[in-house]
Amino acid sequence: MTYHANEKGYYGQFGGAFIPEMLYPNTEELRQNYIRIMEEPSFIKEFQALLKDYVGRPTPLYFANRLSEKYKTKIYLKREDLCHTGAHKVNNTIGQILMAKRLGKTRIIAETGAGQHGVATATVCALMGIECVVYMGEIDIARQAPNVARMKMLGAEVRSALSGSRTLKDATNEAIRDWINNPVNTHYIIGSVVGPHPYPDMVARFQSVISKEIQSQLLEKEGTSNPDYVVACVGGGSNAAGTYYHYLDNNDVGIIAVEAAGKGIHSGESAATSALGKVGIIHGSKTLLMQTQDGQITEPYSISAGLDYPGVGPMHAHLYTSGRGEFISVTDDEAMAAGLLVSQLEGIIPAIETSHAFAIFDHRKFEQDDIVVINLSGRGDKDLQTYIEYFKL
Repeated sequence: MTYHANEKGYYGQFGGAFIPEMLYPNTEELRQNYIRIMEEPSFIKEFQALLKDYVGRPTPLYFANRLSEKYKTKIYLKREDLCHTGAHKVNNTIGQILMAKRLGKTRIIAETGAGQHGVATATVCALMGIECVVYMGEIDIARQAPNVARMKMLGAEVRSALSGSRTLKDATNEAIRDWINNPVNTHYIIGSVVGPHPYPDMVARFQSVISKEIQSQLLEKEGTSNPDYVVACVGGGSNAAGTYYHYLDNNDVGIIAVEAAGKGIHSGESAATSALGKVGIIHGSKTLLMQTQDGQITEPYSISAGLDYPGVGPMHAHLYTSGRGEFISVTDDEAMAAGLLVSQLEGIIPAIETSHAFAIFDHRKFEQDDIVVINLSGRGDKDLQTYIEYFKL
């Protein structure tokens, strides 16, 4: 059994491409070409050169000494926060901008919640001299103002999504409408392992550089390429997919996904898709989805702008339902406390999304000689205002 996508884009029962007829040419062009392009020597050479010289890869695998002492286990941090733009998102946007160029596209659109994917998209569009439009929910624009400013400085147009919850889901809806209206010249850079096939697989492949590096770095540090556990926060799930990718079919490595429980799983203000979700279709993909009895999408909530998505990528839905992945839900309060703890123990201020992953040690015990690798997916600069208000700093 494999936990990777099959050729039709399914992870078990999840995935596929459930799209309006008007979007079929867009996704079909991508589906027919993405693997071929990714395997071209010229593509690989350009992609790897940019990851090295522009993004700053490989990112360090850092042994968190004081955190390890506190929780009495071996904790390594994969430092994606040290990537150019401050998060893992740029791995994927570099890959997709090179893909778009080879497909002859002259305009890029994207959606963003926390703003990190928007910044990463605006960054690569500036690098390549391509027009960029980023859709962002009105609420996220307010709470992620520094990232909005960055996107504008980089030359992107930021368009506000005013419908629904005015967050990530609604920004995605607006981006899809744009794509339908501009099918010939526009490429949609989806920022997570969500959306219609081939996006979940393509984004996971671009992000798989994370787990590939973990393998070689851990071999150097511990004499084994296999940690006991890989841990990541999950909203849509791109940083998690990249962390798990080379370990998906390796049952010696435990997979732990940490979701946002908001104000409590059953509080009515949560984004814990594994606990609350039922099978449904969102943004072109069959997956687990928070919804009402009659199938209306439930508004998600999290203090972190990057985790308040009502669904989860099909890879993660399959990991959950198959039992391959262990899913833990963490509240706002637990995540904020964990973020402060990591700041004060390790001198690293994590993004609030990532802080959720650090909160697992209060939910779950590990053995003293376990090797636990946590993907530190983003840095906390963008969240300073939220930290300031929460802790009254």
